[in-house]
Amino acid sequence: MNIAASLSCGRRAMLAALVGLTAVACGGEPVGPVDLLIAGGRVMDPESGLDAVRNVGVRDGAIVAVTDRMLEAREVLDASDLVVAPGFIDLHAHGQELESSRFQARDGVTTAMELEIGVYPVDAWYASREGNAVIHFGASVSHQGARRDAFGSTVAQRNGEGTFSLGRGGASDAYLYDTASEDELRRVAQVMGRGLDQGGLGFGFGISYTPGASHEELWHLFAAAAEREAPVFIHLRSSGAFAAGGAIAPFQEVVANATGTGAAVHIVHLNSSAGEAAPEALRLIRGAQVRGVDVTTEAYPYTASASRIESALFDSWVGRSEEAYSRLQWVATGERLTEDTFQHYRELGGWVITHGRAEEMNEWVVSQPDVIAASDGIPFSEGRAHPRGAGTFARILGHYVRERGVLSLMDALGKMTVLPARRLESVSPQMAAKGRVQVGADADLTLFDPDRVIDRATYAAPDRYSEGILHVLVGGTFVVRDEALVEGVTPGQAIRGKRPQS
Repeated sequence: MNIAASLSCGRRAMLAALVGLTAVACGGEPVGPVDLLIAGGRVMDPESGLDAVRNVGVRDGAIVAVTDRMLEAREVLDASDLVVAPGFIDLHAHGQELESSRFQARDGVTTAMELEIGVYPVDAWYASREGNAVIHFGASVSHQGARRDAFGSTVAQRNGEGTFSLGRGGASDAYLYDTASEDELRRVAQVMGRGLDQGGLGFGFGISYTPGASHEELWHLFAAAAEREAPVFIHLRSSGAFAAGGAIAPFQEVVANATGTGAAVHIVHLNSSAGEAAPEALRLIRGAQVRGVDVTTEAYPYTASASRIESALFDSWVGRSEEAYSRLQWVATGERLTEDTFQHYRELGGWVITHGRAEEMNEWVVSQPDVIAASDGIPFSEGRAHPRGAGTFARILGHYVRERGVLSLMDALGKMTVLPARRLESVSPQMAAKGRVQVGADADLTLFDPDRVIDRATYAAPDRYSEGILHVLVGGTFVVRDEALVEGVTPGQAIRGKRPQS
């Protein structure tokens, strides 16, 4: 909850003075000029439910007024016919380099996190981005990276940004398939704990990509996360790892671990993990929530997934049918695969898209207001990518809200803003000032035309910017203006987890 927005007028003014906003009058209007007045827009704040034409005053990177009055301002931006929303927060973005951030900014994203797979070493990753990020950034501690260190291995695949690219299959990466000894389990937990000390936002797991990670190992690390009050972000174990469990079994494992240890858990891409069992999986999650378990989930609005073809995820694909191989699309060329080309590209390594989920189920998942929107976008710096890295948020707003009508605009915005902010508030107090259009919140704002917003990225042409998102501000600085990227600005700040008290 935004503390400033819940206070009385006098208390709000006093708080504003304490945090450096200087005299804020009743109703949120500051005495003296604001840096920027966003005038006459349809302000939509999912937390408070505000949906009205208002003027938003920005000063020193923060929102200092949300009012129906005109204010003295150094600059006025006419927002007539535009929605003024909190900047979108993406909890699951593997593309953390400049090129991917530019696509995300054009899609309305102001904060993008690498939480599923995580990064390692954490301090080096944060240091590499300080002062040169277009949007805000943050990451969890990579289980893959910690496992590599604990096992004394140096072969885990890592991209240029320090993130672990969904693992590699094959004998050269035997550590992915090895079960940890008791001593190795202790070392993994210690290494991951050091990552939290360096500002990591939780523990990041891609269990399908480290098939050697036993049920015992996962339980042990959930307990370590709970002890540090750090959330767990997890790509579930493959359903094939359970003798008779089916699609629901991987969900049961992590919900049981969260219940037994007290760890908070966020399950990534409900749609691709559950498939047709998504309603049952979501009933399980909601039932656990009602009973006090801190568990959330997310989904991206596409029927096809993407991963590295050389990863352990595809170890079971030898000898499948031609129809199965034809569902695979090689990202670099757009071609559909055969058994021969599958084997060739698996030796070569690279990104592959897997088609096959039903749009009816995909639409149902997207329409659920408590399922957070997250892109799972892969890096554009490596060439062609999946369209979700460029169009996730505009697609929800344009296709599913406006064209299909399966979700209200306010509920859609909530999935993109305040829900992901709340997911991180316990570990990162910075997030309490994001995901809102309220006095005292950070001026991370996305302004879009609700009649025109739409994604343009496709599987054949994934590198197309979204349309209808006219202005994006990060900490009060324009990174998109008049539907064009602003060159030479890098206002993105690090979002870190709470560090231990010294």
